[in-house]
Amino acid sequence: MNQERIVQIFFFGFLAVIAWQLYQVIEPFLTPIAWAMLLAFLVHPALVRLHRHVASRTTAAMVVTIAVALGVILPAIWLSARLVREAQTLYGALSTLTAAGGLDRFERWLSATPLGARLAAFLARRGIRLEDEIRHFAVQAAKTVSDYAIAHGGSAATNVASSILHFGIMLLTFFYLLRDGEAWYEGLRALTPLSEADQTAIFGTLTATLSSVMRGLMLTAALDGLTIGLGYFVCGVPYWAVLAILTAAGGLMPFGGTALVWAPVAIYMAVTGGWLNAAVLVGWALIALAIIDNFIKPLAMRHGTGLPTLALFFGLAGGIEAYGPLGIFAGPAVISVFAALLRVYQRTYVKEAAAAPGEQVSSPPAVPPADATARPRRRSTGKETR
Repeated sequence: MNQERIVQIFFFGFLAVIAWQLYQVIEPFLTPIAWAMLLAFLVHPALVRLHRHVASRTTAAMVVTIAVALGVILPAIWLSARLVREAQTLYGALSTLTAAGGLDRFERWLSATPLGARLAAFLARRGIRLEDEIRHFAVQAAKTVSDYAIAHGGSAATNVASSILHFGIMLLTFFYLLRDGEAWYEGLRALTPLSEADQTAIFGTLTATLSSVMRGLMLTAALDGLTIGLGYFVCGVPYWAVLAILTAAGGLMPFGGTALVWAPVAIYMAVTGGWLNAAVLVGWALIALAIIDNFIKPLAMRHGTGLPTLALFFGLAGGIEAYGPLGIFAGPAVISVFAALLRVYQRTYVKEAAAAPGEQVSSPPAVPPADATARPRRRSTGKETR
């Protein structure tokens, strides 16, 4: 083994060790860094437009960072804290509703239905009253939800310092990505030993995939808020406009989605006496979500990625399973980059290997005659054969 080979093995081995140690250093902060990268990618067009009017890129990046922090992130934190506090009071509210006879209407309605009458008769033969079971179930459900909210709310309160630290890291990373991200992106492309066409194929695919996924999410979230908000308005739900905005925001969440809003609204309407309106709202929401999630969202996300619908589905579902909420972007990105690498392999190796034999057949090398000074053989006339 020559000295150059030994140097290469040592360099790449040492690089792998240091890369692993670097991963160990930044691993606790991967989530805020990933969110900062995603936010920077989303607001980069706004930064470019602002930079046309502001000479300093640092100032433009600072303005965008402050706007995002005040306009998006801080209200989201406030809303989360408010939901936790509201969930903690759920048990008391439902207990009061039960004591005031709020479940009586539900019990009378259920007993008047054929299924409810059969269920009540079945339980009565075993010495059980349907009314007692309904009240017991409602109280236990409220207690379970309340205990869950209190437990997780206390956990969140004990981790306030960690949350503030991660929030600060995300904002700091977000600012520097806005200011210097383009230079880092070009430096990363320069590190790859691929040709310019291959670099464009891979990095362009990644950019197109993230743009398509975010465009599809924004479009479907807006449609969710619009269609279900229309259902709120028709069914007479109070504060339907605010609930429509919350429904659109819920459409961006990978877990729960819009059901985090319209399901409690339907329960509230059912308890307060509007069973028909509640059933109409649930039916309308299910139909709208079935059309939007199964037809519109895949079509919106496919445009620009070039992925089949099945591959996109597994990218979204598997990405959420593997990476959590960030997987809704990471999953399709991984599949798209893998497909781009396969195209690069096919263009670079498969087609060149298939073209090599054809080139040898079509362009054979010119071989000089064995005796260049030999006289040309006289053409046979047929008389010598006689």
